[in-house]
Amino acid sequence: MSGIMEDIKNPWALPDPTDSVDVVQTHISTVFIGRDFVYKIKKPLNFGFLDFSTLEKRRYYCEREVELNRRFSSDLYMGVVPIFLSSRGYAMTLQEGEPVEYAVRMRRINEELLMDRVFEKGLLTDKNIRDVAKFLAGFHAGAEGGAIIADFGTAKKFKINTDENFEQVRPFIGKTISGELFRTLHEWTEDFYLSNGSLFERRIAEGRVRDCHGDLHMQHICLSEPVQAFDCIEFNDRFRYCDTLADIAFLLMDMEYRGAGAQATALWNYYRKDAKEEEGVESLLIFYKVYRAFVRGKVIGFIVNDNGIAPDIRDKAARTAARYFDLAYSFVREVSI
Repeated sequence: MSGIMEDIKNPWALPDPTDSVDVVQTHISTVFIGRDFVYKIKKPLNFGFLDFSTLEKRRYYCEREVELNRRFSSDLYMGVVPIFLSSRGYAMTLQEGEPVEYAVRMRRINEELLMDRVFEKGLLTDKNIRDVAKFLAGFHAGAEGGAIIADFGTAKKFKINTDENFEQVRPFIGKTISGELFRTLHEWTEDFYLSNGSLFERRIAEGRVRDCHGDLHMQHICLSEPVQAFDCIEFNDRFRYCDTLADIAFLLMDMEYRGAGAQATALWNYYRKDAKEEEGVESLLIFYKVYRAFVRGKVIGFIVNDNGIAPDIRDKAARTAARYFDLAYSFVREVSI
């Protein structure tokens, strides 16, 4: 993969005119940013819950990414582009032989309209928050449901997610999370299942388990006209098939992480009204916020073991992951005091 990554940095290797190419690494993708378009290549990884280990799987999940994200932004995801090994090197422009890799091609959005950027500049307005709430409530209301999807909302099925999280974070004890905090969050989660099984069943009966976004944080929302979301979970249906409350909980958690607690409260109040949420869901919302903070800490923590990423970035990732785990504990304390 290293040869591809070096060659695609060259503007001539991209199918759209650009003077320069910026590169952004995530734990599962390498993103090449040109002037007007963005190209995302999936890393050949297998985390168990995610498997990009073969070319065919990476092609398939590139296609799924385009298909699923068009639910939120019809003109942002352009399609899947093959990459070839040409006489000049790896490129999307020179077709020779069979494809050796695939990339998702996206129209470049205005980064200054991303929800986190707008908040950081102190420009997040009440209208923005109302618009996001209305957008998400509308999407959730129209998202696919049904018996197969609803089954993922049971406590037994959702516990697969939390069990997996704790197993995958366990090797990072002492790196991104302390042993004591790990045990506290694990025990609290187990106790919640034992005491609140009826809450999960009630949500299923109300038709609240849908094919959602699955990774709904501030960096994945664009405050354009109309509001758009992007970068949903494509690699595992289990993470998208969830209670709509679990979906909005990710965004509320991320807002609190960034210091936007007051705005998160306002968003929840607007969303609850637009989505016609009933009273008595707050404890389950907190459960999902704990889950989402733990997921974020886990995912960012994976960077710590990625030797292909610079040491300073890995150190920063460890600190960021620790902050998310601390946030998860703050939610636990909120209901324990």
